[in-house]
Amino acid sequence: MQTSSDRHEYPAHWEADVVLRDGGTARIRPITADDADRLVSFYEQVSDESKYYRFFAPYPRLSAKDVHRFTHHDFVDRVGLAATVGGEFIATVRYDRIDAEGLSASAPADEAEVAFLVQDAHQGRGVASALLEHIAAVARERGIRRFAAEVLPANNKMIKVFTDAGYQQKRSFEDGVVRLEFDLEPTDRSRAVQWAREQRAEGRSVARLLAPGSVAVIGAGRAPGGVGRSVLDNLRDAGFGGRLYAVNKALQGKELGGVAAYRSIHDIPDPVDLAVVAVPAEHVPQAVADCGEHGVQGLVVISAGYAESGPEGRERQRELVRHARAYGMRIIGPNAFGVINTAPDVRLNASLAPEMPRAGRIGLFAQSGAIGIALLSRLQRRGGGVTGVTGVSTFISSGNRADVSGNDVLQYWYDDPDTDVALMYLESIGNPRKFTRLARRTAAAKPLVVVQGARHGGAAPPGHAVRATRLPHATVSALLRQAGVIRVDTITELVDAGLLLARQPLPAGPRVAILGNSESLGLLTYDACLAEGLRPLPPLDLTTAASADDFHAALSHALADDACDAVVVTAIPAVGETSPADAALAEALRSAAAASPAKPVLVVHVELGGLAEALSAATSTAPHAVEPQVPPPAERPTAQAPADESRLIPAYPAAERAVRALAEAVRYGQWRRDAAEPGRVPEFEDIDEKGAAEQIDALLAKGDPAGLTLGPDDTCALLGRYGIDVRRALPAPTPDEAALAAERSGYPVALKATAPHLRHRADLGGVRLDLADEEQLRRAYAELTELFGKPAELRPVVQSMAPRGVDTVVRAVIDPAAGAVLSFGLAGAASELLGDTAHRLIPVTDRDAASLVRSIRTAPLLFGWRGSAPADTAALEELLLRLSRLVDDHPEVVSVTLEPVVVAPRGLTALGASVRLAPPPARDDLGPRTLPVY
Repeated sequence: MQTSSDRHEYPAHWEADVVLRDGGTARIRPITADDADRLVSFYEQVSDESKYYRFFAPYPRLSAKDVHRFTHHDFVDRVGLAATVGGEFIATVRYDRIDAEGLSASAPADEAEVAFLVQDAHQGRGVASALLEHIAAVARERGIRRFAAEVLPANNKMIKVFTDAGYQQKRSFEDGVVRLEFDLEPTDRSRAVQWAREQRAEGRSVARLLAPGSVAVIGAGRAPGGVGRSVLDNLRDAGFGGRLYAVNKALQGKELGGVAAYRSIHDIPDPVDLAVVAVPAEHVPQAVADCGEHGVQGLVVISAGYAESGPEGRERQRELVRHARAYGMRIIGPNAFGVINTAPDVRLNASLAPEMPRAGRIGLFAQSGAIGIALLSRLQRRGGGVTGVTGVSTFISSGNRADVSGNDVLQYWYDDPDTDVALMYLESIGNPRKFTRLARRTAAAKPLVVVQGARHGGAAPPGHAVRATRLPHATVSALLRQAGVIRVDTITELVDAGLLLARQPLPAGPRVAILGNSESLGLLTYDACLAEGLRPLPPLDLTTAASADDFHAALSHALADDACDAVVVTAIPAVGETSPADAALAEALRSAAAASPAKPVLVVHVELGGLAEALSAATSTAPHAVEPQVPPPAERPTAQAPADESRLIPAYPAAERAVRALAEAVRYGQWRRDAAEPGRVPEFEDIDEKGAAEQIDALLAKGDPAGLTLGPDDTCALLGRYGIDVRRALPAPTPDEAALAAERSGYPVALKATAPHLRHRADLGGVRLDLADEEQLRRAYAELTELFGKPAELRPVVQSMAPRGVDTVVRAVIDPAAGAVLSFGLAGAASELLGDTAHRLIPVTDRDAASLVRSIRTAPLLFGWRGSAPADTAALEELLLRLSRLVDDHPEVVSVTLEPVVVAPRGLTALGASVRLAPPPARDDLGPRTLPVY
């Protein structure tokens, strides 16, 4: 039980689980008066050398006064944090606020002395680095802006902790002591350091689960067929390369199915790295405790009966995670299907899959066990699919993903040398902001293909605890694409795209050559290419009499053509003496493709199962963009060509499937090229960032604490500080006041009804434009009131006319889960009905702004469609960049809408604007590293 502090209640929000450098976990929490015995026990296990480094003198034991001082904190000027494993301290850190003379002080003093002590057995695990991140976040919360630390010169480990953190710092040497001073404001470098450490730690935590040296199956029954026994048999039959144990308290013998058996994990004489738990949910807590006490590193919990079963199960799931993390263990599951690693030195099949998939270069992650089974089955059986060397590297089915999630697996795959392509089936994204960041980094190195289930259910599937997002699925998908994710809609498309990306180089562009022995199939492929936005060349019909040599010559010629970036070969069964056999045709295509390795080749086959299998009989290569090369003379390579010069050619049973996969590869290749030059966030000299901050603070101080929507004057003033001018609309509650407003604005004017049901709905007749004089204005006013009701209901306004142009809508919103998002589309009911809106994450670069404008389907209207004058897209892009800067600089601006923005041939005019301010949502991605708590 945690006790209260002297001045503040116990800050429970400082508690956090963290992943350490070696992949284990620790709990970080404030130290309280209840921890006296734990502190003494911890100190007794610290070496004399570490004690000397901490206190600069021999200090064998803590006095009662020391213990009181180190366990009693006010959580403001004196704070202590401990890292714990199994409830016991493994490291501590504390700060004491000081003044300019180094004496104890209170606020407004903004400096503090900080000191660490790490148990020797846990040094080198990154504990001190994690504690520094958390104590720095606590200090910033309490108004401390700078840390000072005094370290003995010989204490190189601790000096490295400070110097490697990435903060701006000063270093001095006086009286035999190194004094380090550093600001706590996060920098780009400190954030980069933090994310790099996060990647290594989380990746390592998954590696420990996927490559254990020993596995125990808890709940393996004596009779075949049960869940636990099935997992045990699958592990044994796969040829697991480590030690394997069966655990069941009802066992009588010393072995089970040829595997060493024990009644308890405590009875196993050797260390156990991974435990697969397959016992009823009510027995899982005891199994977790036994595993923790035995030093198990990770758990795969197959057991069901958790969050998927209702509120009681959800609380049981939370307790499971808390329990496991307290012992430093990570969990896959509960309700998981299991994990697979096909590496020859591991051969791990800790899953319910009865067969070990063939080894290969594709990584699979599925939140659903049923979908995981379907994916493994499809990849296994595809003739010309992932048979042989293009199989699975690793497979993870996370079930309820209470702990290990897709984010963790991305961290592992990022630098896994055995995985070239990552395929993911997701039913929910627990932390979209982090997933987007990790996906962007992963996609820059290897393709990431994602299909998302439960897209239209409106809620997360049972068992999945996720933070709420207000963004529609289409917006989330667009943001994922911006991050380089290849978004597909079905698991069939997931496999189709994965096969191509695992086997072929990325296309350099959208130009596609089509050749084959069926004119009709070629035309279908041509049409499919056009539908996917590709640029197909006229199909080449080789006729049904084409031989293998004809296919080889045609493919060689197409690959040598500088006007083509990829080739689709179509093939149907043919009858005749010259008709090629499957094996001969496959060899002809493969040898021609091997001579030009820079361009991808796909095959569309109809009822040629033998061809699909023959095409798969070669070595896979990782996908990478290759500079165009001049092909050698068109002569067929010998059959004895080295394996690494051959490529598996993916085969598809339908033209649409092949072309859709190719189109995704083309878009991904273009994203990779664009990502190499990401653009920049421009600086604007006329931005008044300080003035905007002061205005926002003043408005929030006098408004509703939950937030407020600004009035017209405040809206125009705030936007104006960022160079965004909004044309004023003057209220016109009567005809006379409308006439006065028009005189002030200058004719011609527009008369608009701003009632919610008529606002921005010109199609309903609530707008009158180009009113040239008072007579027209009064007539229009009378028409509006006659049609729609009294002025009090219509809320009419008068506004001077803007130059003619294209009406657009620009929005920015801060979503609590995904972050700040900038959206753009054309104004009008048609665009809204069709969902023709593009999105980008803030901050937006100049390249992002340009692509945002061009990515909507109605973009041609901005570029001179049907002879109209092109709109000033440069001015539009500048507006997008300015709005992005406003929201990025001031997270209190949680929503902005500019509607309509009329983009003329020269310049633009914002005719309406609304701004909402509120306390910004918490940014967990800017704080210290923590594991999520669902």
